[in-house]
Amino acid sequence: MPDTIEELLEDDKSFEGFTRAQVAMVVTNPHLEDNPIVYVNQAFTRSTGYARSASIGRNCRFLQGDGTRKADVDKLRAGIEAEESVSVDIQNYRANGEPFMNRLIVAPVHDAHGQTQYFVGIQKELRQNEMSVSAEEINAQLIEIQNRVASDLSMIIGMIRQQSGTTSVPEDFAALSRRIETLQLLYEEMKLSDQQSNRDSIQMGSYLSRLASAIAHIEGRSGIRMSLQIEPLEVPIETATRVGLVLSELLTNAFQHAFERIDMGLVEVRMSRLSAGGLRLIVADDGVGIPADMEWPDSKTVGGRIVSGLIEGLEGTLHLGRGAAGSFITIDVPAGAALTDE
Repeated sequence: MPDTIEELLEDDKSFEGFTRAQVAMVVTNPHLEDNPIVYVNQAFTRSTGYARSASIGRNCRFLQGDGTRKADVDKLRAGIEAEESVSVDIQNYRANGEPFMNRLIVAPVHDAHGQTQYFVGIQKELRQNEMSVSAEEINAQLIEIQNRVASDLSMIIGMIRQQSGTTSVPEDFAALSRRIETLQLLYEEMKLSDQQSNRDSIQMGSYLSRLASAIAHIEGRSGIRMSLQIEPLEVPIETATRVGLVLSELLTNAFQHAFERIDMGLVEVRMSRLSAGGLRLIVADDGVGIPADMEWPDSKTVGGRIVSGLIEGLEGTLHLGRGAAGSFITIDVPAGAALTDE
């Protein structure tokens, strides 16, 4: 994940620094006892001093202390119990005991049936020079972030559970973390689009290049190379969301499974504009290949359901090819969904 910036939400750019040092995100699951945390981003760990391992599985109240006002806690609890969005300025405490003022917005994340599956909390530490800033001004910025996150998480949750007929908690947890961080890279590109006065689309080449590099850094190993050939296409944000999540699934699958018992290999990512409009994304490897008798995408797996749902949402097509070595997956996205007018 990226590291630092000097200021947050500068010049009313709502997504400024979302993955960075000062805007934190927490996801909790109300279907487990005491509504524990199931995901925190790196901004949360930096802000609070609590590592992910010390946060996940606990209710957020561990951030409270002697100076936390009961009225603020009661307001949060009432919003969560009513499954409504709620915002509050609350005094929290870092792992070292240092107090800080936290502007927090908590909102439910619904599934396709309108049922609350998670709560997402977006929080921003208030510095001394921001204490006089109106709640409405900062809340408007944070609510925009929260709305985007809730919408994208709802889409992912629906795809995780698509065709499964289950609300399997462990599978959901395992599926969430990397997908959320894929979205956070997208939010950074949206921030850049804000700066360029173009809030409806982003530069897909930049987003996919950074996403592929991040996944290769996390999932790659010595001897496995990655080649990128990505054209600089401008793409609507909704399309970018889905294509980015598709690439995340495909690349992670390739790095994790394509080179079992192989010391060296190559993963290739190519994206280009189709002559009739739209875009083509190809992810190829020269590893062991997907077995001929294996269904792919596999509807029995989280990743398979997500890929199928994303392709359907794009009104695109997916083709699996098997070469002399390895596999290649080609995804075509039609012009109506893929490109903006230039």
